[in-house]
Amino acid sequence: MWHNGPSFCEEAVISSAWGAETKYFYAITPEKILDAVEAEGVLCTGRCLPLNSMENRVYEVEIELDEAPENPSDRFRIAKFYRPGRWTKEQLLEEHQFLQDLEEAEIPVVAPLKFENGETLRKLDDIDIWYTLFPKKGGRNPDELTNFQVDQIGRLLARLHAVGASRKAPHRLQLSPQTYGIENLKYLIDSRALPAHIEQSYKQTVETICQITAPWFEGAECQRIHGDSHLGNLLLGSAGLFWVDFDDMVRGPCVQDVWLLLPGRDEYTLRQRDQMLEAYCQMRDFNYSTLRLIEPLRALRFVHFSAWISKRWEDPAFPRAFPQYGDARYWEQQLMDLREQLALIQQEA
Repeated sequence: MWHNGPSFCEEAVISSAWGAETKYFYAITPEKILDAVEAEGVLCTGRCLPLNSMENRVYEVEIELDEAPENPSDRFRIAKFYRPGRWTKEQLLEEHQFLQDLEEAEIPVVAPLKFENGETLRKLDDIDIWYTLFPKKGGRNPDELTNFQVDQIGRLLARLHAVGASRKAPHRLQLSPQTYGIENLKYLIDSRALPAHIEQSYKQTVETICQITAPWFEGAECQRIHGDSHLGNLLLGSAGLFWVDFDDMVRGPCVQDVWLLLPGRDEYTLRQRDQMLEAYCQMRDFNYSTLRLIEPLRALRFVHFSAWISKRWEDPAFPRAFPQYGDARYWEQQLMDLREQLALIQQEA
């Protein structure tokens, strides 16, 4: 059996990776949110606004201040409650360490605040959920990038990667055909997410992609990277561009962050990528031979994304956000896309 829309077979429910823990999110009451923020040593006014987030639960909370701040955003804290079961404490602390390292290097990011005990990560008293607090920092996604912004992003990314290479993150996932490809494929098969008429072809295509490209990754330097650096996670604020959402921080090749910023294959996008890498190389060397990893990385992202949805299907937000998921047409399109990727990869092999 396979699931169609929100209908899961019993076996798929049992094998869901984090479905059982999703129920803990329902126990995050307004009182718990306010108590969590006040652990920083501030008082809340009681105003609490949920923010859009698929993976976690995030809230904007107003705090009391003796005087009106120069920056209106200083009246708020962003409370982020991490999806239970997704990360270990060590993995979350490595994310926070990366953000702190970047902030100390004056790279524009939003680093977590410290609680009264000096730590950045806490667990709710009676629920198995980790959370952290961030300052509020306003921004919007940039429209079509100007030449100046392309250059700026290239230099910022080089600096981000330089900091990333300065420290290890041994508990973070290593991005590879094994982790993003084979392991996610195994989950999709074991949970019976794939329709019967698609499963064998999908399996064979993913395995072939991983078999061909695994040696390509072995020669690529692996370090701390953003991991999900599409333009939706790069905001333009009053002080300029800044990076957000390091949830998917991984150990991987730097080219992952490059292609996600400019994912197209058209001539215009390729010129922008060349320009961005020229600016990148003003600050740090870039291994141009790793550009051959772009199409394998694109294929791995397809598989990873499908497994990401499947693992969270018991969270009601996911069927609402991805109503097409589970439909036969969804998987047929996924298979077509992966076969296209395989053809491109075979041309490079």
